[in-house]
Amino acid sequence: MTATLLPQELIRLKRDGVSLPAREIQAFVQGIADDRISDAQIGAFSMAVFLNGMNHEEIVALTTATRDSGQVMQWDALNLPGPIIDKHSTGGVGDLVSLVLGPWVAACGAFVPMISGRGLGHTGGTLDKLESIPGYNPYPTPARFGEVVKTTGVAIIGQTGNLAPADKRLYGVRDVTATVESIPLITASILGKKLASGLDALVMDVKVGSGAFMPTPEKSRELAKSIATVATQAGTPTTALLTDMSQPLAPCAGNAVEINETLALLRGERPHSRVMQITRELAVEMLMAGKLVANREEALTKLEKTLTSGAAAEAFARMVRELGGPADFMEHSDSYLATAPVIQAIYPEQSGIIQRIDNRAVGMSVVELGGGRLRNDARIDHRVGFSEIAEVGERVDNQRPLAVVHACSEDAAAQATGQLRAAVTLGEAAATAETLLQDTFRGDA
Repeated sequence: MTATLLPQELIRLKRDGVSLPAREIQAFVQGIADDRISDAQIGAFSMAVFLNGMNHEEIVALTTATRDSGQVMQWDALNLPGPIIDKHSTGGVGDLVSLVLGPWVAACGAFVPMISGRGLGHTGGTLDKLESIPGYNPYPTPARFGEVVKTTGVAIIGQTGNLAPADKRLYGVRDVTATVESIPLITASILGKKLASGLDALVMDVKVGSGAFMPTPEKSRELAKSIATVATQAGTPTTALLTDMSQPLAPCAGNAVEINETLALLRGERPHSRVMQITRELAVEMLMAGKLVANREEALTKLEKTLTSGAAAEAFARMVRELGGPADFMEHSDSYLATAPVIQAIYPEQSGIIQRIDNRAVGMSVVELGGGRLRNDARIDHRVGFSEIAEVGERVDNQRPLAVVHACSEDAAAQATGQLRAAVTLGEAAATAETLLQDTFRGDA
């Protein structure tokens, strides 16, 4: 559809707080994808939205326009005998949920074409973790992606250039124009990519706490509600869970160390851990959204069966194998995952009970160790990070360390030790962790 407004006129209207018609938003976004809109105009539009916001109809229009700016995946030709469901998280520290959740839900009969990203800021990236596995290819051809989803039930890959290309340009400009923290723009960015995957349903994990993407609990809540309602109105039934990220979700943070933890969880070794509790809640929502179960109790039974039988672990192993990783990775992961040359326990300078953890500081320490990127072109050191991280409410002393650091050198280990000690507040009062699942938003509510 041809726009009736020049780009500068559309920007002027939004600058002055005027609501934009859906057709004008559609044309502007397509212009971004086609390179007809300049970076300067994208920046001006983003700032206008950042300052003046968008109403609900505008956000739906921006989301669907972003989704439709490139390829929207079609699964009908594969005749999949189950629902196509996915999950997305706003990210955090020790958040390896996707690595367990995708195979687990696939083992229950769903098909999970999960398109994930790399680390951003202090948050770890699912693709960076998977690339700890030698040979794993997160960028298969579209045909191969479909084959793996059909035969394995799950494939976790990176975003290709054909999916939501407008978002790639829009996000790049937002990142350098101080307009990232906008609920309408974040909603459209997340959902534009996810809905282009051709899903039957989506479950969203929105984090709250010191390691969350959003700066305040109120903003996290607002984002969760926006995503659930906008995605559902855009045609993909969506539920958003508001979950705690005030301390590392898993007892580790890094890349290879999180893959190790993933394998332990899939083997059923830590069924009651914090990360497994959240993963289970998300899995329940996915099974119910896909109508694979009638209720929560049936979902929990199905999930327990596939975990204890080894079916979830086998789905992960097949995915790794089909995407180029070792055929015996599940059985011999120690032979394939690189280990850091320096591995040391970090003991507190004085004993005490952990009262609080600055989770963002923990994530940034992993980045500085080399487990994340300080520049876009930096190489990841998959070996580094923290393991055996103590939780809020746990006593640490000369027997129970704060964590174990995995570093490339003694100097790097010493720096990370100081950073982790500074990130942890100790005391003698009993302390309780924040509630893991804080709220649920259903788009059809």
